Amino acid sequence: MIARTERLVLRPMTADDLEPLRAILSDPIAMTAYEGAFDDDESAQWLARNLRRYDDDGFGLWAVDLAGSGMIGQCGITRQRIDDDEVLEVGYLFRRAYWHRGYAAEAATAARDWGFRELGAETIWAKVRDTNLASMNVAIRLGMTVRRRFVVRYRGVDMPHLGFAVDR
Repeated sequence: MIARTERLVLRPMTADDLEPLRAILSDPIAMTAYEGAFDDDESAQWLARNLRRYDDDGFGLWAVDLAGSGMIGQCGITRQRIDDDEVLEVGYLFRRAYWHRGYAAEAATAARDWGFRELGAETIWAKVRDTNLASMNVAIRLGMTVRRRFVVRYRGVDMPHLGFAVDR
């Protein structure tokens, strides 16, 4: 276990988490910020890339479990690029059935605090597509403010993003 909140447990993902992860990544609405749903191969690659992060960095996106419901999302800290800078970013993505209940902010707060405490991070970022109001609201609830505007090219599309950040 990485962290426990009032309602959630953040833990490392395993290969056994592929099916609940697919439930998130195959949902076209949940994946709007990524230009649509992932197919089975893309979902397997997403999980494999994250498991490599555990080996390479010692951290990554973690499974978010809710008692009685199992894995409802993923949240954690990853190394990301913003322009030419490598940053530590808190990321979060949940099954749509669990949106608007505060789970993303609760998990992301635990991940942010873990990054400050365990990694000694001075700043934690959130890369948010400029059309993703829900993710912006989570970042704001974490005490983050917009510090940069940048473009990410993903799946052949240039996507304007906002770089939210909070200092320790």
